[in-house]
Amino acid sequence: MLSYPSAPRIWWNAFTHLLYPQLCVACNASLTTSAHQCFCFKCRATIELVDFPFDNNEVIDRLWGRTRLDAAASLYYFRKKGPVQWALHHLKYGNQPDIGRRLGRLLGQKLYSSPLFQDVDCIVPVPLHPVKERQRGYNQSMAFALGLAEALHAPVLGNALVRNQFSASQTRKHRDERFQNVGEVFSAAQPKRLKGQHVLLVDDVLTTGATIEMCGNLIEQAGGRKLSVATIAVASLGKV
Repeated sequence: MLSYPSAPRIWWNAFTHLLYPQLCVACNASLTTSAHQCFCFKCRATIELVDFPFDNNEVIDRLWGRTRLDAAASLYYFRKKGPVQWALHHLKYGNQPDIGRRLGRLLGQKLYSSPLFQDVDCIVPVPLHPVKERQRGYNQSMAFALGLAEALHAPVLGNALVRNQFSASQTRKHRDERFQNVGEVFSAAQPKRLKGQHVLLVDDVLTTGATIEMCGNLIEQAGGRKLSVATIAVASLGKV
């Protein structure tokens, strides 16, 4: 039997939407559909969703032989000048950490139904250098991790990894420059908290995989039992 929301709930939802409107994370248009959506209908029509198995996909293939990886998941494919790029730009540079939490909850709901992620012990965001985090006001990967944590009911270890070297933004660098820039810039600050754990390592977007490789190796060196990865988006190497 179908159930329908009561009249008071409909009015309450309309009232809260008036006070706190849900906006498209890419174009800021008002969302008139389900609050579980993050993009408006127009933006969703141009977004390519990721639909690959969590244990056998191009993310795992990209990192094969570079770090041990048990499972990987992403929400979207990254396309230049597309809605996902705009959403990530607003998340990183527009003082809108809630975008990360919303997208994290969205992916977390998908992961929670998979046996591969039901035993996640902790969630570890890729860290920013403290100077950059102070400049930005937050770590966008931490915002994403907090949304995932709400769905997966797992703690976030925000200080498990630290970034030791300040470096310029990676977004406009060639893939070879990214690899050179990432080397030896991270360290494990709390290795004991990672030992024996199924760690979900999260970042906003996966491009060359250099950052994930370095952080994943640190988690493995700390004795992590399993390593999984979750990102908002994954980019094709020929398009970044």
